[in-house]
Formats: sequence, C-alpha cells, structure tokens
Amino acid sequence: MLTPLAFIAQRWTPSPRTLRRAAFSAVVMTVVIVVTGGAVRLTGSGLGCDTWPKCTDDSLFATPEQGIHGAIEFGNRLLTYVLSAAVGWAIVAARSTKPWRRGLSRLGWLQFWIVASNAVLGGIAVWTGLNPWTVAGHFIAANALLTVAVVTWVRTGEGDAPPRPRVPGPVRKLGWALVLVSGVLIVAGTGVTGSGKHAGDSSDVPRMPFDYTTAAQVHAAFAWIVCVGAVAMFFVLRVVDAPDDTRARARDLLVVLLLQGGIGYVQYFTGVPEILVGVHMLGSALLWIAVLRLALSLRERPRDAAPDPTRTDDAALVAA
Repeated sequence: MLTPLAFIAQRWTPSPRTLRRAAFSAVVMTVVIVVTGGAVRLTGSGLGCDTWPKCTDDSLFATPEQGIHGAIEFGNRLLTYVLSAAVGWAIVAARSTKPWRRGLSRLGWLQFWIVASNAVLGGIAVWTGLNPWTVAGHFIAANALLTVAVVTWVRTGEGDAPPRPRVPGPVRKLGWALVLVSGVLIVAGTGVTGSGKHAGDSSDVPRMPFDYTTAAQVHAAFAWIVCVGAVAMFFVLRVVDAPDDTRARARDLLVVLLLQGGIGYVQYFTGVPEILVGVHMLGSALLWIAVLRLALSLRERPRDAAPDPTRTDDAALVAA
C-alpha cells in the first residue's frame, strides 16, 4: 500500500524550478517567523496567551479580554502553521522529484521535526513565564531550522555527486571558520537580549545574570571578528581566482555585515528602540543566510552523476 507521499509522487513530477521555489519558501517563512517572534517580544506580548498549546485555559484562540497582546501572540502561533505548510511543500516536492533524491527528503523532514520541537520549546517558554534561557533556546532552534532550510535550498540547485572543492583547502577552512564564529556571534546576541530591557512582557520577567553593557561588548567583539574574516575572505577569493558566484557571495556577506553592524551600534547608543531591535533580528537572519551560502559555494556537487539512494549524509551540514 502506497504512502500519501508515494501516491503523490506517482502522479506529479515537479520541475527543478518548482523544487527550488518550494525549498526557498521554507527559507522565507523561517525568516518571517524569526522576525515576528521578535515582534511578539518587543511589543510585550510574550505572555499575551496565558498558556500553551491553548491561548487560555478555556480557549484555543485569543479572547477579546487579552487585547492586542493576545492577538499578536496568537497571530505568531498561527504563522507556525504557514511555516509548516512551506516545509510540507518542500517535503512533497523533494519526494516527487524524479529520480527520487532521498537526501533532499531527509533534509525536508529534518525541518519538520525542528519546527515541531521548537513549537514545544516555545510552549515551555510560556509555561516558565518567559525564562530568558528558554527564550534564547527558542531563538537558537529557529536558527537551526534556518540552517537546514538554507542547505536544502542550495542542494536543490545541485546534483547528488560527492562534493568537490572549488577553492584551495585553506580557503574552505576560512569559510567554515566564518560559519563557526558567526554562530557564536548569534548565540552571544541572545545574551544581550536576555540581559536587556526587552523582556517580552510588561510584568516582572527574570533576566540573564549578565551586565548588559558587558554582554553587548562581547557580542560586538565577535561581530568584529566576523567582519575581519569576511574582509579576508573577500580578498583571498580574488587572489585564488575563485568562481564569480563565490566572490559574489563574499560581497553579499560584506554588505549585510556593514548594514547589520551599523544598525547594532545605532540601537545601542539610542537606548535600544524596539523598531531597531526588530530590524537587527532580521539582519541576523540575513547574515546567517549569507555566511552559509558563502561556505556552501566553496564546493560543488555536479549534476552529471545519478543520485545514490544509499547515501545518508545529505542531512548533515558538514557533508554538504
């Protein structure tokens, strides 16, 4: 007996363009959920819904008594279903591709399980009254989802042959070092948020036991390390005569870093206004996408080899 996915796959074959659009929709919706999640916190709506998975003990939906905060929090919860639909489309498209690319299907299902687990983590954040550590974990899990979504999107434009390098080994190591430091930068940013004034609710919400100024300085230090690495990568790629698309990725990263760094300093010296914090969160997602795309462009997977259904490493970022 056929599974629903196998049934659809028998009757539909997506074009490469459709497959890529499906994967890209998951990337877009992940960025949207990161930004709207930040909006929930920045508007003080983190506890707009009293509990989880319901919005109140007696209602699945926000009630008029909860006001605008309940509507904002519940609206963000509804967007999780839109995100799930985008991930579902990517899963169906990957399964229906001929020949079946098993690695893409596994990446799609990995996105699904991250979405499901992060929804639970978001519920725990509500149950714990927006404990800053659970809120930080919720944000980091969203970035894990973004990582897998970007890898899936990139892989839809490649074949399934083993990866081969496009630049010398030291340059590839620099690219993955940039990924590592950028990941640390994002995690350090949760310390700034967790010790700052935007707790996510108007009530007395606990904060991380860090000095805000010190946390911001540590975050800025990692940002400068990423900037230095990005500038070095930009020039090194020209010295080794890297492919044009790889050099374009390095340029894109520098542009995002310039904008993101400027926003970060402006928000710090202007008292951390909510709107700039929200824009900075968007910049964080775009920065992570740019770093990943640059690292992934340092190798290629040719299309001339048939997919190997026995390969199981496509779901791993390192293998990509």
